[in-house]
Amino acid sequence: MLITRASEYAILSLILLSKAKEPQDTETLSRQLAISKSFLAKILQSLAKKNILHSFKGVNGGFALAQEASKVSMLDIMSCVEGKAPAVFDCASSLDDCPSDQANICTIWPFLHKLQGKIDFFLAELTLADILEED
Repeated sequence: MLITRASEYAILSLILLSKAKEPQDTETLSRQLAISKSFLAKILQSLAKKNILHSFKGVNGGFALAQEASKVSMLDIMSCVEGKAPAVFDCASSLDDCPSDQANICTIWPFLHKLQGKIDFFLAELTLADILEED
């Protein structure tokens, strides 16, 4: 699956954070988005570990964008929260890694591989700033 709930929540959180004038805490964001605070906390921590977000501790702590929205790609966001690059299909990235050992007779893999490449390129080019323009 290309866009999971984790990816969706990460993007929605980043949209809210990009509009905020000061850091936002997990509780405020989870309330605004009507999602689980603990699940959102894991997502935000992942984004902070990859320097997409800054994490601030203390009474006025929370999260804020660490980079300009134009520098944060959808591919970066999704790869960060998923722990791997998003994949459209449950197919190996190379014929040598085929889990079914049927790579030598697979006629659809070249098409799927080409499609995945186009999607990866699109997601790498699409930034948070692009999403904000459409909002």
